[in-house]
Amino acid sequence: MKLGELIRVIRGHQGGPIVRAALQLAPLLFQRPGELRAAAWAEFDLDAALWTIPAARMKRSVDGKKNGEPHLVPLPTQAVEILCKLHPITGHSKLCFFGERSHDRPISDNTLRAALGTLGYGPDKQSVHGFRATARTLLAEVLDFDPLVIEAQLAHAVKDANGRAYNRTTYMKHRTGMMQSWADYLDKLAKGADVIPICKAA
Repeated sequence: MKLGELIRVIRGHQGGPIVRAALQLAPLLFQRPGELRAAAWAEFDLDAALWTIPAARMKRSVDGKKNGEPHLVPLPTQAVEILCKLHPITGHSKLCFFGERSHDRPISDNTLRAALGTLGYGPDKQSVHGFRATARTLLAEVLDFDPLVIEAQLAHAVKDANGRAYNRTTYMKHRTGMMQSWADYLDKLAKGADVIPICKAA
């Protein structure tokens, strides 16, 4: 499967604007699906191009959710544009991506899964969570970014020399540049500049 082709198909999605925006942001920001779906407008500072995900919403231990630092996601200009277009539609609500039945509940994982399916990308080809693995691989192998910076952006616990896990919460300057480079790279692929095959979704 070709990543550029997938990005083009997602951008051409003719469904509702909420689902379309979430689908477009999934490969751009490559955060966990639940963290994206339940995003609240209060978490975004579009002027500063930053998404601050509270620790309580992250995949962490009970103590990490209660006492941990928030996860920071620098927003490339493409993501800011998508969110600015979405704001007039859902900005009156707490949630960015609320469901059809209630503005107090986010769209479901199945909603995004079904949307990919209608575009011809079933679970055997691509999942929303699979964008994380895709970004991790290409950022390291094609764009040559430091794996530690990539892991920090994925909010993965990194083990030290003694095997103890700890969270990397720095590298903000590097992560900001990396996220913009990634978004620009996806634009390039979508225009058909390079052909990059991506693996079957995990």
